[in-house]
Order: sequence, then structure tokens, then C-alpha cells
Amino acid sequence: MDVQETLHFVDELVFKKTKKHLDDLQRKIIEDLIEGKTYQKISEDKGYNPNHIGEVSRKLYQLLSESLGETINKYNFAWRIESAINSKIVDYGNMYVTECGHSSELNNNQNNDKEETIKPEKCYYDLTFAPTVINFYGREKELENLRDWLLNKNTKLVSVLGLKGVGKIHLIKRFIDLNLDEFEVIIWKNFKYPQSLDLLLDNLLQVFTSDIKKNTDDKLRQFLNCMAQKKCLIIFNEFHTIFANSQFAGHYQLEYKNYQYLLKLLPKAEHKSSLILISEEKCNEMHCLDEELYPVKCLELKGLDNIEILRNIGLKDEDCWLKLVKLYEGNPSYLKDIAVLIKDVYDGHVAEFLEDKQIVITAKMQGSLTKVFKRLSPIEKQIIKALSKLEKPSSRNELKSSLNLSATDFIKGLQSLQRRYLLTKIQGEEILFNLSPIFKKFIDNAGIE
Repeated sequence: MDVQETLHFVDELVFKKTKKHLDDLQRKIIEDLIEGKTYQKISEDKGYNPNHIGEVSRKLYQLLSESLGETINKYNFAWRIESAINSKIVDYGNMYVTECGHSSELNNNQNNDKEETIKPEKCYYDLTFAPTVINFYGREKELENLRDWLLNKNTKLVSVLGLKGVGKIHLIKRFIDLNLDEFEVIIWKNFKYPQSLDLLLDNLLQVFTSDIKKNTDDKLRQFLNCMAQKKCLIIFNEFHTIFANSQFAGHYQLEYKNYQYLLKLLPKAEHKSSLILISEEKCNEMHCLDEELYPVKCLELKGLDNIEILRNIGLKDEDCWLKLVKLYEGNPSYLKDIAVLIKDVYDGHVAEFLEDKQIVITAKMQGSLTKVFKRLSPIEKQIIKALSKLEKPSSRNELKSSLNLSATDFIKGLQSLQRRYLLTKIQGEEILFNLSPIFKKFIDNAGIE
């Protein structure tokens, strides 16, 4: 949450209401609230009585509540203001201007016996946290699949899965750019700092209605009703952040467990909208045993075997580019990172870099892979360590004989690692399992025993 952007936004709201700008104390309180400080801590830092800090804050909340038309308090201040900024909704009397440039009047009539009135009359697009896609290549088939699922077959739940940096986010944004007019509402939500399901529903529902229910179950029904009345596309990016560390893949953290209910309910409900989950690991709700009848699809992305990834970034020796792409498993993020190293150390000469015949793990890659490793369960870590010591792919029985695990734990560990896209399963006379060479090198560099 950008502090200066927040201060500017709040100052505009306060000035519109009072014709006065924020004073120094109000600005300092806002900065500290964003950092999660208590009134006691703020008073200690600023040399004020806690009661005075509380009084100034409550007056500020009241002004913001009146300006935004919703209750603002110390518990919801940060995410409510961030939501208002991200949604690009600014209250001008009874008009709401949305990011796509259309406006719609609010229906101020309250009637609890009728279905809630949907606010956007034309379109509403909130793509604040979506990336800008400049170069796009090699995913035409995946784009065709998405178009077929989302526009022709009314697939209600789509998961786009794969390792970090493989291109999941850019694929979805490219699809949106090409098919923007097919949807009346598009909302892109980042889960880097996930919210409870209840708070997320509040955030989503305020786009559609000013009469948000109190109970989570009622909010879910209300949300599905909105999805039925408008053709919506909702994207949950980095969905894996609600899964627990040190557990098998797709195991929810306790405070986010009721997201399961949403993912189970959504495909069964009658509506014309879709939810896309972008994740680095797969959960049970992403599976579909009946591909023809059940409206759930899963798109699993691998690396790109395409030298265009390296185009226009200053590398030399184009005849060697494909070897470099294969060495780094076609992961665009890894390749762009290693390209910087090649330019810095080898003056852009890919051939000279490849002469060393080794995978180099950059600091950025190391940080990313460390996060992945920390998410693994103890059983998965045992399997990973065993695989990292092998020079060739291993059969299931060969691998199991090198580990002190029960049959059940071993099978669950193998399945979980595949759901994280760390294992490659090689089909043949017998199934072989192989660990990503990059992950092997990471394990070796980290000295994990």
C-alpha cells in the first residue's frame, strides 16, 4: 500500500468534505495506521496522549465514512482505503466513475424485500494490479483454450498453474486485453496479502451493491446472484498464499479454509460468470474428474521452448539462444534474470556463458526458490533431498528404497510435489521421476542436507 498515494487520496476526500487539507498530526496518524501501529504506539512515538490520538482518528474515520458511504474504523481503515483506491471508485454525489470510463447512478432506494440493485450499468474494470503486457509469444494454444472455456463453454472455475515466472499472469492479462468487451465486470485481486473470505466478499460486493449482507453465507449467495446478473470475470492472483507452509500442496491455512466453500459452490451455482485462480500449487477444488460435464478446467503451464524470450534484451550469439532457453527450462523470469548476468559478466556473449557448462542461480532466483522450499512439508523435503543426489531419473521403487518413509507418506509426498510442479514424470516402460535441474542446483548451492 503506497503511503503517499493513500495520503493524497484521503486528503482529497477530507478537503472535499471540510474544505481543509490534512494537518500534520492527521497525516502522521494515517502513516502509522498503514503500518499497523496501535493508538498507544502512535502516542508514544508522537508525544501525544492516547485519548487525543483516538479522538483525532475517530473524527477522521467519520469524515471518510461519510465520503465513501461505508463504515471506516481503525480495524478496517487500511484495506478499505486501499480497496477504494484500487477500484478507482470516487464518490461524486450520487455518481460512480469506474476505471473503464463509464458511470452509473446509485440507486438509493432501500428495499430489503427485493433483490439488490446492481450498480454498474455498462461495465466495470478494475485491473489496477494486473501487469502491462508488451511482448507476448508462444502461448497461442493456451489463449485458444481460455477463450473456448470462458466464452464458449461457460466454464465457471479455471485454474492457471505452474512455477513462478513461467508466464501465468501475463497469459491471463493477454487474454483480458484481447477479450475485454466480452465481460461486463472484470476484477483482478492480488492475494500477496490475502484477506479473509468475509472481507474479500465485502470488497467484491461493493462494486455491485450498496446493501451488503452481514453473514458470510448470505454474502456468498449475494455474490453468486451478482455473478448471475452480470457476465463477470474475477481473477485471484497468487492464490497459493492462502495455503499453509510445511503441509502438502493445497492445504489451506485455518483462517482461509472457508475459501473451499466458495470454490465448491461456484461451479454448481447457476450463473454466467467465471473465476480464474492463478497459483503455484494445486488444491483439490481445482481437479475435475469429468472434463465434459463439470464446469472446472485446469491449465498447467510449462516453460516456453522459444528463443523470442531473449529477443531485444542485448544478447549476442543467437545460434546459442535455444541452448540457454533449454538450460533454464524456458522460464521467462529465469531467462531475463540470467540475461542481465550474461550482459554484465560476459558482455552479452551467450556462447561464452555456456562454455562453463553449469547452471548459475542468481540472487533473485535463489530468493524465489527458497520461498518454494519453505512451503514444502517435511516429507516432501526428504524426497527432494534424495532426488537431488541422483544423476538420472528414478523409478518410484528405487526412490522409495532410499527413503525411510511409510508407503502412504511416500505416495502423498510424490503427489504433492507434482502439484507444486517441481517433479517431472517421465512415461515409459516404467514411470520415472525427475527433479528440475534448476531446483537440484538450488539444493546444492544452499547446502541442504
